[in-house]
Amino acid sequence: MEESTYIKALHKLLLLTLKVIPMLLALVCLLNTTLSYFEIDLVILSYIGGVSILPLIFLYLSSYAFRFCEYHRMFLHYVTLNWVINIYDYYIGIPLSDRNMLALYLIITCIFLFVILYLYLKSRKKK
Repeated sequence: MEESTYIKALHKLLLLTLKVIPMLLALVCLLNTTLSYFEIDLVILSYIGGVSILPLIFLYLSSYAFRFCEYHRMFLHYVTLNWVINIYDYYIGIPLSDRNMLALYLIITCIFLFVILYLYLKSRKKK
């Protein structure tokens, strides 16, 4: 009986972790972008929140496998869009000044925050 309780607790911990990680990644992504504008390079943020393609695929697949609502996936969409813009800017270049680039990121953040808030309220209304 103890083993099944242990497994259930691990399952709950996994679900909680999978729900929280995209939010933490989005927060670290926003912090890293904002601080880099002010030329503050915290390498620890890259270690904590740096995402490659494979973990991002795992998080997306997990969100569908465990039937998370779109509200939780919006954080993954936000992180993915930020990384796509970063990669595009790094390899090809976006002809914007640093200030305008920060404004672009903040506009994207605001749009995602409004959509996340809308989806969160919509999911709470159904319950």
